[in-house]
Amino acid sequence: MTASTLERTARPRRSRTRSRTVNARPALALSTLKPHQYDLRPACASLVCPDCQTWVPITGLQTKQPKLVPHDTGRAGKDAAVRCRLGSNRLVTINVTARKWEESLTDGNSETVHRRRTTVRRKPKAAVALAVSQIAAKKQTPADDERSNDRTLWLLRKEQWAATEPAVRDTDTRRAQLPAGAAPLGAPPVPLKTLHPKRPEH
Repeated sequence: MTASTLERTARPRRSRTRSRTVNARPALALSTLKPHQYDLRPACASLVCPDCQTWVPITGLQTKQPKLVPHDTGRAGKDAAVRCRLGSNRLVTINVTARKWEESLTDGNSETVHRRRTTVRRKPKAAVALAVSQIAAKKQTPADDERSNDRTLWLLRKEQWAATEPAVRDTDTRRAQLPAGAAPLGAPPVPLKTLHPKRPEH
């Protein structure tokens, strides 16, 4: 493949050029651009060309006629060599001081930080409360747990009722023999026979 068949790519953009050509378009004022669209540091004075949206060095920043250097529309060494006719050699009006630019850039960054979306912290789901029967099943003895592995829950409850049925019936029988009225818990047993106290003899 010969060199003539190779596609020309965009040329590097030098910060200083010897071209005396001046674009006939009106000068581009920095005040019409946003702070993040230009850089006033002496080592890398540049701005985003409004016509091709690429970063272009500003030559003659300290002179009376600063201007954009001739540049291509694509990335140097990668995109096709297409000259930006509208933006090359265009005069630039430096009507913003470096200090004012730095302050505007700092204020813009602080506002952007506050507008950033915060990380969403999802609230953990509350565990579903257990039913009374489930709580009772958890409080069973290990022996009951082992038996429940191979028996259904209703069969286990039936066996538990059968084990406690005699005591329950005995309690019901004794409660039926008490006279009408409620007896406090822990009180001595209520006599089932009517008492006839006698007066003491003097």
